[in-house]
Amino acid sequence: MLHVGVIASLTPTARRILVGNAIAAIGGGLTLPFLVIYLGQVRELGTPVAAGLVAVMALIGLGFTPAVGTLVDRVGPRPVLMVGLAVTAAGTAALAFVQGLVQIATCIVVMAAGQSASWAPQTALYARVTPVADRQQVFGLQFMVLNLGLGIGGIVSAGVVDVLRPQTFSLLYLCNAAALNAYLMILVALRGVGVGSSGQTREPGSPTAGYRVVLGDRALRRLAVAACVLLVFGYGSLEVGLPTYLTLFGGLQPSVVAVAYVANTLVIVLAQIFVIRRIQGRSRTRLAGLVGLMWALAWLLVGISISFPPGIAAGVACLGVAVFALGETIWSPVYPAIVNDLASDELRGRYNAVSSWTWGLAGTAGPALAAGLLGIGHPVIWVGVVVVGCVAAGVLLAGLGRLLTPEQDGRPVPQPDGAH
Repeated sequence: MLHVGVIASLTPTARRILVGNAIAAIGGGLTLPFLVIYLGQVRELGTPVAAGLVAVMALIGLGFTPAVGTLVDRVGPRPVLMVGLAVTAAGTAALAFVQGLVQIATCIVVMAAGQSASWAPQTALYARVTPVADRQQVFGLQFMVLNLGLGIGGIVSAGVVDVLRPQTFSLLYLCNAAALNAYLMILVALRGVGVGSSGQTREPGSPTAGYRVVLGDRALRRLAVAACVLLVFGYGSLEVGLPTYLTLFGGLQPSVVAVAYVANTLVIVLAQIFVIRRIQGRSRTRLAGLVGLMWALAWLLVGISISFPPGIAAGVACLGVAVFALGETIWSPVYPAIVNDLASDELRGRYNAVSSWTWGLAGTAGPALAAGLLGIGHPVIWVGVVVVGCVAAGVLLAGLGRLLTPEQDGRPVPQPDGAH
């Protein structure tokens, strides 16, 4: 009931976008745990090649992201997001039928182009339709419905997927494409929303609005670097490193990976609203530093899990993923809230593009790291590297508070003596 009350407090437009977000996430959950398995085992490319394609997917997204940010600031976030969803849906549907490296790589390129036009415009769209005071809340809710959808999709896919029956994977990818198109139709109905620039007219003599101004923001630069470190060693290892480590080195079945993702989702759905309320008024940078330590513990648990018998190993791995999820419930509202509080309306698309770029870099470096170390048989070194990387990121993030105003850091604003 708490979830319903918080969601009801949002604007009607934000709620409709959340519904579309959830539908698309259900489709994504059908395939997210199995992309490497599908490409490597079902389409017989091999795990190193499959992991490499996932990394290339993120790398392509890095190239498109700056232009996407500029487009968002010029034409508005909704049109850009709609194009991104349409392109992603087309590539996803085609992936259900491809054969051979060339066809698969073509689909990966198309999907990467579409996905690069999704995260930044979506975040900017939420920020545009939500009052400043409610942004941290709406970003947390966005993440909650995203993971609720992923969890539902994961539960369905766990009961359907079979490596020996390629048609089960094809069905999942077609359903994923249909869900993306459903989200697209919801956005089409939001006429007049998120269209055009929301920036203020630039005063004579002020700097030209663009990436030169954005990258000149010292606080954003430091935040982006620290976030990159955390995401590379934390999130970047989730899609490739986790399934590869558990199935190849732990001898666990792919269904266990799906169950681990479900555990991740359950924690997020059950804890997100509680966490949003508990972190209100607390330093966002210190909370982000705490996330680094939590993710280090999570990967340590995943790392030691394969030393146990299969049943216990699955439980320990799921516990690690659950701890990771608890850290996500803190990171998901905090990071975009800082970025969007740093941004002006005129440059919001570009600021969110920089944020999206950190995710893209993590999606490139994280899978490459996992493919490199796990592909040549060094699972212990891989675990050690990601654990140490998360700790280092936590230290960097915790020290950023001095560069932010109290409002940007989420802390209460000091009141003058005698103020009421």
